[in-house]
Amino acid sequence: MTPDLSTATWRKSSYSEGGDNDCVEVADGYPHLVPVRDSKTPASPPVILSAASWVGFVDGIKRGLARA
Repeated sequence: MTPDLSTATWRKSSYSEGGDNDCVEVADGYPHLVPVRDSKTPASPPVILSAASWVGFVDGIKRGLARA
């Protein structure tokens, strides 16, 4: 089931570079789900991840950054 995101408050991920070109945004407040979108295309449908998948995604990024 896709949550109603019409009133979602989106925030940029702390892992985004901070500019307008490489920004991932997430919306909080959806139990067990993490809506994710590309800030360059906010009208496009977001990707809806389970909370467990989000944790895995962030852990993977952290491991990748640690190797950089």
